Amino acid sequence: VAEAGGQPLGFGLARLAAGEAEILSLGVVPAARRLGLGRALLDALVTRARTQGVGSLYLEVAADNPGAIGLYRAAGFRSVGRRDRYYLRPGGSVDALVLCLDAR
Repeated sequence: VAEAGGQPLGFGLARLAAGEAEILSLGVVPAARRLGLGRALLDALVTRARTQGVGSLYLEVAADNPGAIGLYRAAGFRSVGRRDRYYLRPGGSVDALVLCLDAR
C-alpha cells in the first residue's frame, strides 16, 4: 500500500506459488496517477517476488488500457497470450492481454 498523510493512494496485490508469481491487482487513485506511483508499486512487487525466488511474474491487463500496458511494457513485461472477452464492460467485453516478466 502507498499512502501520503495517512490516505491510501495505491496498492499492489500478488500471489506467489511454485516459483511463479501473479500480479492480481495494481491500482492508483485517479488524483495520484501519472506521478510514478504505479511504477514504484510495480517495482516493489517485482523486488519482493525476486527475493522469494520467483522466476516469472504474470498478469492480465485489459487490451483497452494503454496506460497500464505502457507501464508494464516499460518494466519489461512481454505478451505471452490473450484471453478473449475476459473483462465485462457495459454493453460488451474486452480481451485481456497476458503478460510475463522474467524475474531472474
